[in-house]
Amino acid sequence: MNRIAGIETEYGCLVTGGDERGESWPVRVKNHLFKKLRVGVLDQHYRDYEEPPGNGGFLLNGGRFYLDMGHIEYATPECRSVRDIVACDLAGDAMLQGAIEAMGVADSVAFLKNNIDHGTNATFGCHENYLMRRETDFTEANTAALLAFLATRQIFTGAGRVGQASPLVFEVEPLPPYERVEFQMSQRADHIVNDIYQWVQFNRAIINARDEPLADYRRYRRLHLLIGDSNMSPFATAMKVGTTHLVLTLLEEDRLPHDVALQDAVLSTRMISRVCHADASVLRADGYTDTAIGVQEKFLAAAQSLAGRDAETDWLLSRWAWLLDALCRGATEELLGAVDWVSKKWLLDTFRAEQGVAWSDPWLESLDLEYHNLNPSRGLFHGIPVEGETAVFNREAFDSVFLRTAPADTRAHARGLAVAHCMERGLPCVFNWDSMTVGAEHTLAMPDPLATYDAEVRALLAEI
Repeated sequence: MNRIAGIETEYGCLVTGGDERGESWPVRVKNHLFKKLRVGVLDQHYRDYEEPPGNGGFLLNGGRFYLDMGHIEYATPECRSVRDIVACDLAGDAMLQGAIEAMGVADSVAFLKNNIDHGTNATFGCHENYLMRRETDFTEANTAALLAFLATRQIFTGAGRVGQASPLVFEVEPLPPYERVEFQMSQRADHIVNDIYQWVQFNRAIINARDEPLADYRRYRRLHLLIGDSNMSPFATAMKVGTTHLVLTLLEEDRLPHDVALQDAVLSTRMISRVCHADASVLRADGYTDTAIGVQEKFLAAAQSLAGRDAETDWLLSRWAWLLDALCRGATEELLGAVDWVSKKWLLDTFRAEQGVAWSDPWLESLDLEYHNLNPSRGLFHGIPVEGETAVFNREAFDSVFLRTAPADTRAHARGLAVAHCMERGLPCVFNWDSMTVGAEHTLAMPDPLATYDAEVRALLAEI
């Protein structure tokens, strides 16, 4: 990708027995990561009123762990290839699982890479970030097309969930009751209530409108997406980020398809998820009826014009076409391990048939959560039978180098070097995504996420 991308993941935490007094387990694990396992340096300053010193810190791999609304959250370093962002995303999972194993509590504490709490109706996010050129023209037509892509991509990016949620419980006039949903495609769909909005917590939108580029604002903007599910499948993560990158390239070049805008992207998001079929009907803004997979096929056809630009683009186009074809054929066995909602539904259908239980049985909600358990000996995703190219990709996706090393082709490289230097020498430091201060007065601004700042950071560290 000739684009920076990053993922922020909020993890659920499940505790069975044990001591619940004192600090919560996310706090304990965060402290163990930094103070015992030495994965990075804790913040020595207030980042804002909700992030006091010690609330989190930057990592040797250039990413960040921190606490957010009670959850432990991991932000990957800036990446500019699909395989790097998948590997860095998996590095966060591995660090969390490694921490609870080092603490000796893996039998009673689990971190879940999911987005819902069945008991409280709460949701927690998996946010995507994409660097875009500031001059990109977000016309009404381009924005509508982008919303249509994001609403329909869940047919291959959805993580699946048992049951449903009512996200509008704070409304004065409640919505009429929906017909009971047994299983749906997306964990986030029920909690998305707006298409574009700035306030995140109680008015979750498909696109967060906050203009916070974390880079030179004259050259760049950061597209911040709230709609995505946390994926257990590395292949699904690759396709989520990779196809979105291709569509953003079409947007930047003003070549998006024009017959895809939806009459209501938020309602379509929810209804596709609840119908739980790739051919779920959607109503377009022009009054015609289409299907979710039909909309995706139009985006794929437009993206074929990008073929030949590089090997990664060609691989993404090939796998995108394969996914849509397999979904159209209902080829469940081919999609196991590649599409999370298909894999989870197959697992739960198999269990229901063997045990003779209904969808309303609480047992299924428990299995739903266990699908997302990071522990490879307990997480149900890790037992899914996977074959072919998906199996090869998933098996090779994790790269242990990203546990303690940043990507070499973005500004995360400079941050990782400086974090290591400060850890070795016990230096005071202030790190931000677009700058760092090491020692009393040595500051390096990093306004370009596409630059490595190798010479600059080495010169700065040599001065200290």
